[in-house]
Amino acid sequence: MKKIITITMNPAIDKSASVSQVIVERKLYCHSPRFEAGGGGINVSRAIRKLGGESTAIFPSGGATGESLLGLLQQEGLTCRPIPASGWTRENLVVLEESSGLQFRFGMPGAPLGDNEWLNCLDAITAGDQKPDYIVASGSLPPGVPDDFYAQVARIGKDLGARVIVDTTGNHLRLALQEGVYLIKPNIRELGELVGKDLVDESSQREIAMEMVRSGQCAVVALSLGAGGVLLATADGCERLQTPLVPIKSKVGAGDSMVAGIVLSLARGNKISDAVRFGVAAGAAAVMTPGSELCRREDTERLYRQLMMR
Repeated sequence: MKKIITITMNPAIDKSASVSQVIVERKLYCHSPRFEAGGGGINVSRAIRKLGGESTAIFPSGGATGESLLGLLQQEGLTCRPIPASGWTRENLVVLEESSGLQFRFGMPGAPLGDNEWLNCLDAITAGDQKPDYIVASGSLPPGVPDDFYAQVARIGKDLGARVIVDTTGNHLRLALQEGVYLIKPNIRELGELVGKDLVDESSQREIAMEMVRSGQCAVVALSLGAGGVLLATADGCERLQTPLVPIKSKVGAGDSMVAGIVLSLARGNKISDAVRFGVAAGAAAVMTPGSELCRREDTERLYRQLMMR
C-alpha cells in the first residue's frame, strides 16, 4: 500500500467525562475521565489505524502532556514522528451532561511554536527512506506558525510527487488553495466563508466547487452536506453521494474519520468516487460511537457495502 503521512501542528490530549447536570457556580463531580489523543491529523491517523491501515503521524510534542500524548498513540500502535517543542502540548475538555444529553466542548489554545520548531515539522515530511504518496495536513495552527504553513506543505508535496489533502479553514485553507492541493473537505459554511458567498442551494454549491477544480486550486472537492451526504466535484463533473441513516451518539471525530476513509481507500488503489463513499461510511460510523471515539472498522465496512449497492 502507498505511504500516508499526517501532519498535526496543534495536537492535544482530549479528556472526556460525564456529569449528571451542569449547574452554575457549583462544584460538579464528574465520572471517571477518558483520555484520548486528539488534533486533526492525529485523529486521521488513529482512524486509519482503526480501519486496518497504516500511516505516520508528524506533530510537535512538548512537556509532560506531550509525553502522555505519545504514550497514548503508541498504545494504539501508531507510527509517530514527534518533533520536540518547548511549549507543553495542550489539553481539551469534553463534558457530557447526562440529564440532557448535551455535550460541552472546551478547546484550549496551543502553545506557541518557534521558527525552528515548525520548520522541523516541515523537514520531517521528507525524512525517512520512503517518500510519502499522500500527505494529510489537518487542523488549526498554533501561535507562531505562519498562515501559509499548509501552502508550504502543498509545495513540498508537489516536489515529492505526493497528493496533498488539506482539512482546515479560513485563510490557512485559502493560501493552500493558491498553491494548489489534491483534495479539500469543507462543509457548506466553510466553503461559503472561503468564497465570500452564501451557498444556499445545490446549484451554487456545484458552481463554486467546479470552479475551484477548473481553476487548479484542487483536483477534488468533497463538500460535506451533513446528513445530506457529500457533493463530489472532480474534473469529470459533480456527483451527489448519499450518507447512510445511522443512530447519532456523537458527531465528534466524524470529519476526521471521513478524511481517513478517503485517503486510506485511495492508498489502496480505489477510484475517487469509491474512496469518498468509503469516507462517507467512516464518517457515519463515527457518529454511531459515543464521546470522542472515532469510527469502527466493522461499522464502516458494513455501511460502505450498503452504499455500494445503491
